[in-house]
Amino acid sequence: MTAADSHLTGAGTQDSTGGDSEGYARGLSPRTIQMIAIGGAIGTGLFYGAGGAIEQAGPALILAYLAAGLAIFVIMRALGELLTYRPVSGSFAEYAHEFLGRYAGFVTGWSYWAVWVATCMAEITVAGKYVQYWFDIEPWITALVVLAVMFAANLISVRLFGEGEFWFSAIKVTAIIGMILLGIGVLTIGFGHAANPTVTNLWADGGVFPNGFGQSLLVLQIVLFAYVGVELVGVTAGEAREPRKTLRKAINTLPFRIGLFYVGALVVIMSVSSWRNFHAGKSPFVEVFQQIGIPGAAGIINFVLLTAALSSCNSGIYSTGRMLRTLSLHGEAPGALNRLSSRHVPYVGISASAATMVIGVIVNIISPDKAFAYITSVSTIGIIFVWGIILVCHLMYRAKVARGELPAADYRLPAAPYTTVLALAFLALVVVLLFFTDSGRTAVVVGVVWTVLVSLGYLALTRLGKGGGATDLARESAGR
Repeated sequence: MTAADSHLTGAGTQDSTGGDSEGYARGLSPRTIQMIAIGGAIGTGLFYGAGGAIEQAGPALILAYLAAGLAIFVIMRALGELLTYRPVSGSFAEYAHEFLGRYAGFVTGWSYWAVWVATCMAEITVAGKYVQYWFDIEPWITALVVLAVMFAANLISVRLFGEGEFWFSAIKVTAIIGMILLGIGVLTIGFGHAANPTVTNLWADGGVFPNGFGQSLLVLQIVLFAYVGVELVGVTAGEAREPRKTLRKAINTLPFRIGLFYVGALVVIMSVSSWRNFHAGKSPFVEVFQQIGIPGAAGIINFVLLTAALSSCNSGIYSTGRMLRTLSLHGEAPGALNRLSSRHVPYVGISASAATMVIGVIVNIISPDKAFAYITSVSTIGIIFVWGIILVCHLMYRAKVARGELPAADYRLPAAPYTTVLALAFLALVVVLLFFTDSGRTAVVVGVVWTVLVSLGYLALTRLGKGGGATDLARESAGR
């Protein structure tokens, strides 16, 4: 048994895969993990939010997605190396505990929980607006129904969550590939009714940076948050079959997914039509489908957007339940949250998270616009922090490997630690850019408030003298 295998997580035991079972059932097949990895990189940020980003940066948006994609790949390879060393469901919170101390683990776990709670609150509200496209139903009613259905699915079994995410992702992937193929048909054989389809649209109408380099830099914050969810595969480690093999394959295909679903889609979109025809508040996919002449284009994309919202909520309930259990096992959340059902599902953690998400339904009734600007800001600044923690933990892990204190993983981030530092610098740049926009400044303020609140929570925890949980006890017994 290696040093990595000697670690225990909570009441977990080693399973036949070589990973920590943590009491979970390994109900996520390689097929499901692959689709979760694909779906995690595709969301409303691309289908809907790209319109405003194109309006702001023009064709330079493609370069912004490439730059952010490279940083995300480094983050995921760093996470992949840590997961190969020790695949656990607590993922980044576990590694923060191990390499940076209890405070870092506490803040990371609760911050990631807040990221997904906020994201799910926003998505169930958006789902209500999408349903209004077809039916005259109050958005808060749809939000409540969506939350209830996703909650029930997650409560039944991890396999049902995985199947739901598989089909949600399949719909999103089909929509993007369909648009790309149709766009290529327009550009090569003149299919459809687009006015002036040509690849020269990428540079002929004002150049690659039509609104200046500064605006292209500012769009990085929009682009980066479109990638929120790629790290979800790390949370699945405790329930994936053959986690070291499965997660490695999922991460290795990330460059292909970024190249196809983001860069490829945007190249086709801005080739079929000039970037000036895309605007905030309208999906560029709807615009392209309409220009090509696809009947019911708006309805098709509206359905895909609804699917993306359901997928995000599904993932949010899944990840928050697991993160609360990890915190509970460390003694950093109420002990009841670590309970598993007979189906090996953290039902108390899931229930607590879903109950918190009901706030989103209430806010949707009272003041959906202003309040949600603050709620989504938690997601904005929180995910930068979590990704940064992954990179810092990777640096610490590599340092321990170099000193011979930990075994080296056989799945290593190329050119580390230089690539790790560059990715950290990229995240730092995005934080600086936040100060130059109203929404960004809101995110920074919310981030400061959240840091104060979670730090006060940690102080209260330590003042109460609560223990470090089963994981800390296991580490102490291992002489760590």
